[in-house]
Amino acid sequence: MSIDPITLSVIQSGLQQVCDEMDLSFSRAAFSPVIAEANDRSDGIYSAVDGSLIAQGSSGLPVFVGVMQYSTRVLIEMIAAGKAAAPQPGDIYIVNDPYLGGTHLMDVRFAMPVYRNGHIFCWLSNTGHWPDTGGAVPGGFSASATSVEQEGLRLPPVRLFKQGVLDPEIYAIICSNIRVADQRIGDVKAQAAALLVGEKRLVRLLDRYGDDTVTEAIAELRVRASQQMRTNIRLIPDGTYTSVAYVDSDGVVNEPLEIRLAITARDGELSFDFSDSSKPCRGPMNSVLATTLSSVYLAMRHIFPDVPISAGAFEPLTVIRPEGTFLDAQYPRPVSGCAAEVSQRIAEAVFSALVEALPDRVTASPAGSSGNFALGGFDPDRGQNFVMYQISGGGYGGNADHDGLANGCSTIGISKAPPVEIMEQQYPVLYHRYALREGSGGAGKHRGGFGLDYEIELRRGEATASFVMDHGRFGPPGALGGADGAPNTVTLTRNGTRMTPDHLSKAQDIPLKPGDRVRVQTPGGGGYGDPFTRLPEAVAEDVRLSRYSISDAKTMFGVALKPDGSVDADGTKALRAEAEAA
Repeated sequence: MSIDPITLSVIQSGLQQVCDEMDLSFSRAAFSPVIAEANDRSDGIYSAVDGSLIAQGSSGLPVFVGVMQYSTRVLIEMIAAGKAAAPQPGDIYIVNDPYLGGTHLMDVRFAMPVYRNGHIFCWLSNTGHWPDTGGAVPGGFSASATSVEQEGLRLPPVRLFKQGVLDPEIYAIICSNIRVADQRIGDVKAQAAALLVGEKRLVRLLDRYGDDTVTEAIAELRVRASQQMRTNIRLIPDGTYTSVAYVDSDGVVNEPLEIRLAITARDGELSFDFSDSSKPCRGPMNSVLATTLSSVYLAMRHIFPDVPISAGAFEPLTVIRPEGTFLDAQYPRPVSGCAAEVSQRIAEAVFSALVEALPDRVTASPAGSSGNFALGGFDPDRGQNFVMYQISGGGYGGNADHDGLANGCSTIGISKAPPVEIMEQQYPVLYHRYALREGSGGAGKHRGGFGLDYEIELRRGEATASFVMDHGRFGPPGALGGADGAPNTVTLTRNGTRMTPDHLSKAQDIPLKPGDRVRVQTPGGGGYGDPFTRLPEAVAEDVRLSRYSISDAKTMFGVALKPDGSVDADGTKALRAEAEAA
């Protein structure tokens, strides 16, 4: 290596800062709360040769790491084959086609070439979750779609901006196919502006250190990321590790889908085999290949978070293409649940397979659902249509060191739920409840974190509600003797009558009138380790804080408490001895 370590470190930080500034610019300028408040977006730098990842913003969704790498490579290949228009400086492509390296249709990707001396040095790309791209239901999360056309407008790579100017014809086509179209210009311009900010910051870095030096640094960082990942993988004893994770249903056929995984560790490399998983499904829980790959990558990022985000980190990971399963969706299979839900079941399968091999690094299963809830209708006070999109967190799994985090973000990203105050200002709803779901964490030596419990009332007008969530049939699995977390629940109150969707947490087009309510209780995380080895004092503290009852302390953790809430040491000893004997 000719580049010195200090310069290498500075360039690495500089590339990261370029992406972080793109993330910040995108969120600050965006119109939709799902981007501006929830940060459901990501920005990165990608190779001009093969689209491989160079750097990604630290506050971007991890699930987009592999997705944008895949989609950028597909774009480069399509340009080379003449299937997409050749770029010019200032061009920005738009694409959301899931089968061309995407997720679901609401995740819209922009890509822009950065030129140096007349040649493309790299690509900048970002993804933003648009609150609506048309389709059968407001928000795009059609729980019973049977083809991708029912999910919204599908865009191949086209130049939305040509030499810096928005193409009015392409934009008109987009606006003619989506709801609340007049509001999209804010997100479109924010997404483009983020790329322009990244270009300015990257050019400054290149001018300072020179193109050759930065190119050398990028290559060296990729090599080091690969070496670091291989070193970490060698902590896993050679062998094959298996697991099974379940998707509640596909939204159409009310039967679980199986993700069957076999991970083989050998000489610093891992191979992932999903070939025994369920066949392609009728409903929208199919996963496109790019999302399946990215889900594996993000799971390994959870396990080895110190490995830099670079294409090199993925080189020791081989995912055998799961042809003939619902994890390799082909047109026209519907896919609206792939990124938000199936991706998290894939990560869960990775965690479950490796927790015994790496007990100090892998956690019990987290809530593993983005809690996708879309409400669309007409607000008579404002005289306009609206599409509200709500995401929600859940409990993280317990681990070898401590209890799981309560109401954490989803496994696939760092997105947070939009503030209640913003949602009530923007949409005709009232939140009656927004609290932790006490007691939802699975029991364990280190218990799972708690989910979220919220309830929304429609205040005026009419609307339809749609849900694409998961873990309603099965709670997040515990690990190493820990209990499962509580499953997801959805309850609707219409005209005073309570109901639960047939598919538990998947439904669409449920009509609501003023006064009708929707209550969602998100999953708690799985418990880690034998619950009867949990410190009695920790159980007593949970009871004091009303997280569990005195009865729960006895039955779930084997802890007897006195009337004043303190630990009954003799009673606890007897309970645990009895359990051990049994």
